[in-house]
Amino acid sequence: MGITADEVLAEIGPVQEVLDAHDGVVTVHDTSGGNIMLSLDGGCNGCSSTPMTAMQIFYSLKKLDSVNDVIFINGELPEYMRTFIDQKMEKEAAEGSSDEPGEII
Repeated sequence: MGITADEVLAEIGPVQEVLDAHDGVVTVHDTSGGNIMLSLDGGCNGCSSTPMTAMQIFYSLKKLDSVNDVIFINGELPEYMRTFIDQKMEKEAAEGSSDEPGEII
């Protein structure tokens, strides 16, 4: 079973609270096949914190079984950050980490 745009937005709730305070908006463009396509808009445009915000969203969503990939259509998540998170998640899986939210760093 896939994931809906509403479920994506609910999953990133804590990040959304910060975005709301800075006029940032997460726009979910597609969720078909478990591939989430989204963009960070509004106050996120031109913000120097956008890559870190994208990294937090990527990390949160990739933990869900129904999500295969998270694609930021405006390039908000640099490839090196994506690689870093993928490696971190592989390490967590190997160590049998819990489902509790973790820190990126």
